[in-house]
Amino acid sequence: MRFESFVASAAGELVQSPQGAWAFVPAPLPPAIEYTSRLVKRLSAADAALGELSGLGRKMLNPHLLIAPYLRQEAVLSSRIEGTQASLSDLFQDELQDAREKPAGNDDSNPGNDAPEVRNYVSAMEHGLRRLSALPVSLRLVRELHAQLMTGVRGGDKTPGEFRRHQNYIGVAGSRIDTASFVPPPPDRMLTCLDAWERYLHVRDAPDLIDCALMHAQFETIHPFADGNGRVGRLLITLLLVERERLSQPLLYLSAYIEANKQEYYERLQRTRTHGDWAGWLEYFLLGVEITARLAAQQVTALNDLRDAWRERFVGQASVIKLVEALFVNPLMDAKRAALVTSRSDPSARQAIAALEAAGILREITGRNWGKVYSAHEVLTLLLKPDHNLRQPLMANAFQ
Repeated sequence: MRFESFVASAAGELVQSPQGAWAFVPAPLPPAIEYTSRLVKRLSAADAALGELSGLGRKMLNPHLLIAPYLRQEAVLSSRIEGTQASLSDLFQDELQDAREKPAGNDDSNPGNDAPEVRNYVSAMEHGLRRLSALPVSLRLVRELHAQLMTGVRGGDKTPGEFRRHQNYIGVAGSRIDTASFVPPPPDRMLTCLDAWERYLHVRDAPDLIDCALMHAQFETIHPFADGNGRVGRLLITLLLVERERLSQPLLYLSAYIEANKQEYYERLQRTRTHGDWAGWLEYFLLGVEITARLAAQQVTALNDLRDAWRERFVGQASVIKLVEALFVNPLMDAKRAALVTSRSDPSARQAIAALEAAGILREITGRNWGKVYSAHEVLTLLLKPDHNLRQPLMANAFQ
């Protein structure tokens, strides 16, 4: 981290880390923000898109069924930013096998199996949503999220749920602290930064989306954990918007946008530190909210319409409708899961599967005569559909 790169004294100060390298201590929030016409326009568009998505969430009759696969998609993408390789299909398969009671020898600690890390992300978000009824976004909640996220998986030896006691740094694999791209506050300054971060969240003087953008950026700059900071920071975006009732349901996730524009994400964050360029970060973040909210509204509407159409086809067939509902939580199905979902015997459950297969809703994907697994291909197609609109750099010469 080069001393001469940090040209904005108002952004924070450089201090010596315990290892002798320069470390950055950010100034407390909020920074001075000029609400230019460009920024106001971006904020207005993001607010409108978020309001539309929140309104859609209020109209959903059974929101959990559609939130579940969407949250899992976010878990996969957020974890992928940190280097995991598990796909959404891998996660669904892992959950299906878990429901069938995993056979001996199937070890989640296998270093080649990333699905447990993704499942921990889902558990952390669900835990955070439950806790919001009694606990606001705070340092206590942050530690709880981290414990949920990191326990029992790669990085689980790095004190889950506890703030770091040692200096960390950000850089390419194998880099040293003296060649790191960024070094966050030393441990003795970090706790003061975190206290100021938490106090800012209770002030609420700025628009909610501005607060959310500042909260996330400052959290990533403080980098309070030995591992898992990026994933916790992305969880906090959704949780803060739910807490402030800007989202009626947890339907907004920025990981797909961040992954599609990852280099700009890191550069925008770094420029808040080196140049105090908060306007650039805010525009990037607000554009992400706008794009992601509009895409989420389209996807949720499509999933909801598909669910309603399938339910109408099987009016009066309670067991089949239960399977239809379950397919929007996990679009993979087998006889064991069908029996659990319908609370019926295996023969009755198989009849319900056969009805959905005959209707073209389920397809058998193993090609076996035993242990058959079926897929609701239309649900998977909607969830996995790539969207090139996510790739939206703000300007070609953004960092010149």
